[in-house]
Amino acid sequence: MNSDESFDNSTCADQIHLAERELASFIGAVKELFGPEQALLSGDDWLDESELMDSPPRSTSRDWRAVTVAASARLASRLTVARDDRAFGASTNTNVSAIQLFHLRASGVMRSSQPMQSRVNYPPR
Repeated sequence: MNSDESFDNSTCADQIHLAERELASFIGAVKELFGPEQALLSGDDWLDESELMDSPPRSTSRDWRAVTVAASARLASRLTVARDDRAFGASTNTNVSAIQLFHLRASGVMRSSQPMQSRVNYPPR
């Protein structure tokens, strides 16, 4: 084995170790904050993002933190969509009073651009 091959193997091993540490830390944090289901999905996102990383295949350095940031953005997007779907589903599948809709919008759970339900129950006078 010549010195170039030895350097390549060492660099590759170092990069694998750094990637494994970054991925394990990311999955652990997501699991602790959002549960095992989101951790599994986020791990897949991280691996997808690592494949999309814009660096040469034989590069001696990769920015694994950038992969984590991109996977975190996917997680945030997924959680926002789920939250909006729950809030919208709650407002359309049940009879919600105008006061409840106001509180949902004021708290930020429901965006004001979402349509109001056609059947609003006003409190009795």
